[in-house]
Amino acid sequence: MPSNEAAKALAKRLRLKLQEQGTCISHGQSLELVAHQHGFRDWNTFRAAISDRQAVDWKPGNRVRGAYLSHPFLAEIIAVEALQSGWFRLTLELDKPIDVVRSEDFSNLRKRVTGVIGPAGRSKEKTSDGFPHLIVEAL
Repeated sequence: MPSNEAAKALAKRLRLKLQEQGTCISHGQSLELVAHQHGFRDWNTFRAAISDRQAVDWKPGNRVRGAYLSHPFLAEIIAVEALQSGWFRLTLELDKPIDVVRSEDFSNLRKRVTGVIGPAGRSKEKTSDGFPHLIVEAL
């Protein structure tokens, strides 16, 4: 889910885009549409859900846990790059290598992983069975 600021920016861009196409709506209506796009019944409910989230301060040296390609891990953050509001590229040094191949014929052990995560600590990219490539949460 986006942050409060990102949700408002989405609503503003939506309103401007619709206006360019000849459909004028109020800012309040665009906020409602953004809330509906994220599965909420109205803006107030959506706003309450996103304001309850606490921003994680990703820093090198912090310990995290999570899953990479559905393999659980414990790791240390090696590098952080802020991309846009709520989105970060993290490089993680895993405590124990994980095998990222599901074949019995060969393996590929990974000790270091880099991925982009959003405000919920999950990547946009998903495996073929629907799980995010990377899930990270602070310890």
